[in-house]
Amino acid sequence: MTQQRDTVGKSEKFDSIVINEVQLLLAEKRTSLAVMRTGIAVLALPLSVIGLLIATSKYYNIFNVLHLVIPFGILNLGLIVLGCYLITRAIIKMHNYDKHIHELKVKFSALGKFIE
Repeated sequence: MTQQRDTVGKSEKFDSIVINEVQLLLAEKRTSLAVMRTGIAVLALPLSVIGLLIATSKYYNIFNVLHLVIPFGILNLGLIVLGCYLITRAIIKMHNYDKHIHELKVKFSALGKFIE
């Protein structure tokens, strides 16, 4: 009787560890989604400023403000690269987390009924 109780206790403890691991992976996935949201915001900033500059381009001559446009262009290019990097990195990490969760679902079939 005590051996059966010990087996059940170990099984419940093991199930708890697996569920906690899945919860950790889902928390990491939420963090990746937040990083992707930040990347989208960083990517949208230079595009909106460039749109504003194009809309107001008839009020200035580009050659008169070239000393401002070149550093601004470099800054915008850097922000675009940073935004693309953050988005790509977040997508790759989310796919890895999804793959790991799927492996846990397949390995522990009892867990599969709780996770879609």
